Amino acid sequence: MSVLDELRKKVQAHPAKVAFPEGGNEKMMQAAFECREEGCIIPILVGDAEALKAQASERGYDAAAFCYADLSDEALKTDLIQKYVALPDTRLKEKALARRMQDPLYFAMVMQAVGEADVTFAGIDYTTEDVLLAGQMVIGLKEGISTVSSIGLCDIPGFNGSEGELLAVGDSAVCANPTEEQLADIAISACETVKELLDWEPRCAFVSYSTDGSGQGVLIDKVRNAVKIAREKRPDLKLDGEFQLDAAIVPAVAGKKVKRESEVAGKANILIWPDLNVGNAGVKLIQILGHANAYGPLLQGFKKIVCDCSRSAPVDELKGNIIMSAVRAMTSKA
Repeated sequence: MSVLDELRKKVQAHPAKVAFPEGGNEKMMQAAFECREEGCIIPILVGDAEALKAQASERGYDAAAFCYADLSDEALKTDLIQKYVALPDTRLKEKALARRMQDPLYFAMVMQAVGEADVTFAGIDYTTEDVLLAGQMVIGLKEGISTVSSIGLCDIPGFNGSEGELLAVGDSAVCANPTEEQLADIAISACETVKELLDWEPRCAFVSYSTDGSGQGVLIDKVRNAVKIAREKRPDLKLDGEFQLDAAIVPAVAGKKVKRESEVAGKANILIWPDLNVGNAGVKLIQILGHANAYGPLLQGFKKIVCDCSRSAPVDELKGNIIMSAVRAMTSKA
């Protein structure tokens, strides 16, 4: 059974309510419908309800398979606004919120903020910047987290790691050149995401071109300081580094290069890249040379689960990301 099959089975017991502000997009509607048919989610299409129902029927879907949040429903909008402004620490006031909610993305996130949806899923028509800005404005960041980041899950044929053929990696998509503090928060968020999604005990390695001081320089200092910050913030997590990639995931190499006790070296199930140059190249190497499936990126750092998919994503990839987001939402809710 593949990892996606396992996740699909997990979420079928408690389907998540997923809001789709781009529900009229043909690929997004198909992915939402198929996930609904598989019993994984309750899809909520946000926009012009009558137009969305007509599109669903024209495309051969049962329009009744979807729920609808109509932007022109003033009673619904008023109810959502009142619930939202009553929440603690909200940034938007009533008038500003009413203006923003003319946009389906903001309408969906307000629904999510007040508990009417578990996930906001977008990115086909909206840009990453659109999704991040709306998420920070409406949903907000988790307490103690300073940056939004991402994590991906790689299923690598022939890899014999501590979790079999699976390896989590981040950030490969969002934070271009993180500071020490941001790098620490990326690692903490990654550990929480992995626990939500896979029930793993996180073993998180900060990757560098140095292992335990074998090299020197400002690039290594950033990684080394990030490890210290992360450990101070979350002493309950298994976080270690700086490690070269082989020392992080190959036990024999770790035994030679890491001359101390480590709960992570050689058996890391999460790799934290030092910057986006390394992260982007690393994921593509894993995909192309390792013939791996790379699921994600999954956004992390928000108070609730927000997903920004690739604008070129095929339906199968959208479905995988929807299912993973649904599992995270249900786990964090529980």
